[in-house]
Amino acid sequence: MWDLAEDKHSIKLIESFLAAGKPVGVVCHSTGALRHVKAPDGKLLVQGKEVTGFTNGEEEEVGLTKIVPFLVEDEMLKLGAVFSKTANWGAHVVTDGLLITGQNPHSSGPAAKTLMAASKQKPKPRAVARAS
Repeated sequence: MWDLAEDKHSIKLIESFLAAGKPVGVVCHSTGALRHVKAPDGKLLVQGKEVTGFTNGEEEEVGLTKIVPFLVEDEMLKLGAVFSKTANWGAHVVTDGLLITGQNPHSSGPAAKTLMAASKQKPKPRAVARAS
């Protein structure tokens, strides 16, 4: 969360997968790595998308709310995402288009299965809207 959320190479890699029509999966704190990722249309990827990730309640339970650089739930909401969650520590996976997100470590298995199923589908490159 400290590094990937700000790493230009990571951001470009995720953007290239999406532009090529490939699914992207993140779980727990790694949802924070999406904070600067843009969709092929130039908008922030998470804007208007349903996502999940480590919740404020889970962060509080592990005592890290004052340690982490940002709270995933708050950041996603600030960026215009629709943040979905279940009870703390429950497995929860959300798919919105090519984006697959998991709430916490208990969501890793189900998120991986969802990503593997999505990966078996033929990629559909996304059209990029260009201003005239």
